[in-house]
Amino acid sequence: MKLKKLTPALFVEAIEPCLPFWVDRLGFEKTVEVPHGDRLGFVILVRDEIEVMLQTRASVAEDVPALAGETSRSFLYIEVADLAPVLERLKGADIVIPVRSTSYGATEIAVRDPAGNVVAFAHFAEAA
Repeated sequence: MKLKKLTPALFVEAIEPCLPFWVDRLGFEKTVEVPHGDRLGFVILVRDEIEVMLQTRASVAEDVPALAGETSRSFLYIEVADLAPVLERLKGADIVIPVRSTSYGATEIAVRDPAGNVVAFAHFAEAA
């Protein structure tokens, strides 16, 4: 099983107050933004080889209702070269998000670790 990348996804009450810290102070660039109502619901921030995702709790509640009540847990997003070996290793795990294809081109699954943290694994098809 080859792991390619780890991206923390942080649940926040509102994204806009977080942007000055990440963008102005730390020099991250907002590369993706998804609205949720009249505010931002999700963003991807990138600097050098580091990527951080911010998602509002309201957006999470709509996107993955099973996570709606999460208050202080972490959500790790790991990109993998091939999802098949990961699925084999996750048999019997506490599945939070069953295997799904996303609008952003990933096939992903998410599980809860014994401490309650959510760990997602995603495969992106190579461009032809």
